[in-house]
Amino acid sequence: MYERRGADADAGLSRNRPMCGIVGLFIKDARLEPKLGSLLSSMLEVMCDRGPDSAGFAVYREGTPGTLKITVRGPAGFDFNGLSGRLSKSIGTDVTVQVHDTHAVIACTSDREAAVRAALAGEAPELAVVGRGARMELFKEVGRPDRVARRFGLDRMGGTHGIGHTRMATESAVTTDGAHPYSTGLDQCLVHNGSLSNHNDVRRKLRREGLTFATDNDTEVAAGYLAWRMQEGDRLGAALEHALQDLDGFYTFVVGTGSGFAVLRDPIACKPAVMAETEGYVAFGTEYRALVALPGIEQAHVFEPEPATVYVWEKT
Repeated sequence: MYERRGADADAGLSRNRPMCGIVGLFIKDARLEPKLGSLLSSMLEVMCDRGPDSAGFAVYREGTPGTLKITVRGPAGFDFNGLSGRLSKSIGTDVTVQVHDTHAVIACTSDREAAVRAALAGEAPELAVVGRGARMELFKEVGRPDRVARRFGLDRMGGTHGIGHTRMATESAVTTDGAHPYSTGLDQCLVHNGSLSNHNDVRRKLRREGLTFATDNDTEVAAGYLAWRMQEGDRLGAALEHALQDLDGFYTFVVGTGSGFAVLRDPIACKPAVMAETEGYVAFGTEYRALVALPGIEQAHVFEPEPATVYVWEKT
């Protein structure tokens, strides 16, 4: 079963200057799950010219009950050899480490997260945590999006849903820390096209609520805001409804959680967005050309998401 909220609108053109690219894919037909990575990779590559500076993506793969996955990023040339053994010895239980270029996914029992993070600080302080969850794996780096996707082997990853981003840096330096997605909650991440005007005020408020931030990026604030709303008891859709009241600026958000996928555009909707839905999937792209290679796109219902309208697809 899937829940969907939001009204349809005819697909159309939005006038704006080029700025970042977003893609997303939510699989409804389980037979397509092994192809998630290859489909998402092709969508991401098409958006290279919208964001040639850096790229990233999050994939939601099958999890193991009671197991947590912590995605970490290391500096160029970091030697991951032996990390599994060192962490396992430090916390007194088995930890697995799956390396993906400059990133690694560390799997441990959910009750040992604090111990693993403490061990990382001692054994490998160069590593930074970029995401955590039962199902989410998150990767991002500086470079052309097609090359970033190949470095991490996105085309070989299966899963139920995923989101991706190609960045054109307009207000900050080109760094891996500035790349999307941003994750500030368990199995939750966000990609963003646009700019928030009140992110400094919101950041200060969220810090008073106990949230921490690794960067000055406005997108990290948006991710933190949604994580905070959901910690307060909101479902994803309700958190996005609150975002319409509390976040100022122009934006298109695509959000991933352990169970779903959501889209929100600001009330003016000056950033382009197009979606396609079939019996097998729901897809999002900043431009339609990101969707043209998807299977069955000729028969898909293609529409432009309306301004200030929350769209959520979840497995229920």
